Amino acid sequence: MTNTKSADFVIIGSGSAGAALAYRLGESGKYSVLVLEYGGSDLGPFIQMPAALSYPMNMKRYDWGFKTQPEPHLGGRRLVTPRGKVVGGSSSINGMVYVRGNAGDYDHWARMGATGWDYASVLPYFKRMETWHGGQSDWRGNDGPVHVTRGPRDNPLHSAFVKAGAEMGFPLTQDYNGEHQEGFGPMEQTVWKGRRWSTANAYIRPALKRRNCKLLRCFVRKVLIENGSAIGVEVERKGRIEIIHARREVVISASSINSPKILMLSGIGPAAHLAKHGIPVLADRGGVGQNLQDHLELYIQQASLKPITLYRYWNLISKARIGAEWLFQKTGLGTSNQFESAAFLRSGAADYPDIQFHFIPIAVRYDGKIAAEGHGFQAHVGPMRSKSRGAVTLASSDPNVAPNIRFNYMSHDDDWAEFRHCIRLTRQIFGQKAFAEFAGTEIQPGKYLQSDSELDGFIRQHAESAFHPCGTARMGQRDDPMAVVDPACKVIGVERLRLADSSIFPRITNGNLNAPSIMVGEKAADHILEDV
Repeated sequence: MTNTKSADFVIIGSGSAGAALAYRLGESGKYSVLVLEYGGSDLGPFIQMPAALSYPMNMKRYDWGFKTQPEPHLGGRRLVTPRGKVVGGSSSINGMVYVRGNAGDYDHWARMGATGWDYASVLPYFKRMETWHGGQSDWRGNDGPVHVTRGPRDNPLHSAFVKAGAEMGFPLTQDYNGEHQEGFGPMEQTVWKGRRWSTANAYIRPALKRRNCKLLRCFVRKVLIENGSAIGVEVERKGRIEIIHARREVVISASSINSPKILMLSGIGPAAHLAKHGIPVLADRGGVGQNLQDHLELYIQQASLKPITLYRYWNLISKARIGAEWLFQKTGLGTSNQFESAAFLRSGAADYPDIQFHFIPIAVRYDGKIAAEGHGFQAHVGPMRSKSRGAVTLASSDPNVAPNIRFNYMSHDDDWAEFRHCIRLTRQIFGQKAFAEFAGTEIQPGKYLQSDSELDGFIRQHAESAFHPCGTARMGQRDDPMAVVDPACKVIGVERLRLADSSIFPRITNGNLNAPSIMVGEKAADHILEDV
């Protein structure tokens, strides 16, 4: 074991939060920053071309390859849990959808003990981090590292989706990330000048241009703790075990799957669970790995009566043309993730939206498999605030062994009623006058599935993760036995150690998680700098 490097701040992970941390902690030039990243370069065309989004999350080169344990309420299925194993982390393999979440999410966090994380407190960080290309707005930022744009929405199916919502009496919103989230309207994406605008492009590359920030390729084994204080990180690099020293603090930003794993391997977690794996307990924190949450979604697919969908490009010649246009000009269909229209709606007595729609003018899955029927369109739909909770636990004390992941999807009775409502609501939307000239037969679930039990069977067989895992190191007050970090992102029970990524979410936010995760990195950086 050798001592090789040191820095004021050592950050584990270059993803959504870790990249923002690296940029902000090194911004003044006063402190040295070292980012530890296991994955390789993000410069390949499968990552940088927005329309190629289905590829990187299914490639071993870029994805950790996690799968859940058999999910007992989904017929024992094992669902994939992609996490980015590449510079930029999951922001380099995600769908590029940009959703801040609802103001009510953050006010709820504050009520759960995350003092100072109410919406009024986090809004300045959302504004600081973004450059919004939608015009002037008091709610949006205009000079931040993250470029936020909208697709062209020139396929007539996008306007049909929004018109159908209006015909049903739902509100319209011109900016769901602004003053009013609720309603139908345009969807936003982290795309700029035709390229995926990941945190690698937004934060890491600018940070690495400074002399005080470096990135080291290595595999993190655990945080080293002496006398109750983090002193560094044990890593494996080029077949050797090395120690990276932190002169001020270690910050874990390794994802809601790997962050709790690293904590537990370091001796921080539920005492009985650590003892089971022969790991000395340095801080007994029962909440480590618990409170795991995600969004499930269904693809409701409808055949199109007109050949206007993206299916007409689903052939090798068209794909080659789109790829060439993107490669040489950064224009054309390759520059959008195609999720260009959205809706956030309330069900029942919800006090703010609890259903999200992504609309796309093709019937296709995240893994790139298209509907056999050919031309079609679909809505990804699911409830936003499931009451089901799961856990990430150690499968072994060997750092090279993946952890056990069980979301315990659909374990609460309310989940089933909420999903049935989502299916029936989507059918109503596709049945509106706005879709009359486009909507053919229902591909999925299929019009013959109508009863509660029939829809439950479809949900059990076809519900998929939206890839929004979070909550496994919940933020709360220091006297909360299930809290893992305090509102300053300090790991409770260990000095000089913080955690900042989607793990700290007390409850999942209303929408995709990339934007809230970046915000966590931005805000955590300020908490750290306040203490130095």
